Amino acid sequence: MHTKKSITQLSYQITGLAIKVHRELGPGLLESVYEKCLKYELEKNGFSVYQQMVIPVIYDNLVMDIDLRLDLLVNDCIVIELKAIENLLPVHEAQILTYMKLLKKPQGLLINFFTDNITKSLKPFVNEYFSELPDE
Repeated sequence: MHTKKSITQLSYQITGLAIKVHRELGPGLLESVYEKCLKYELEKNGFSVYQQMVIPVIYDNLVMDIDLRLDLLVNDCIVIELKAIENLLPVHEAQILTYMKLLKKPQGLLINFFTDNITKSLKPFVNEYFSELPDE
């Protein structure tokens, strides 16, 4: 059972590993490079990770044949969307919030590796699924 505290702690651990990957590789590489390296670090540290998971889109009670994929899902509760772009746009925030809603996951991390400081560029998101969780 996830709690607000356990999700928040997991988020800090993921952030630390993203910082490690960024320190090692630096900015300027393709998103897919960061994704593979972060997945490796997460699994090495005992986390369950799905990569490029297909998100089902249900419209009018039908599962639509749409190839919508999230970058990483960690411990079946935190959606991670990675970018390696100069500027994050509102559409990127909308994207991760939609993924969280479709999958009913309580937290998302939007991480942009095109930066000199991951903690400045990382954006955490929570939704109603997070607010419904017990505190501890």
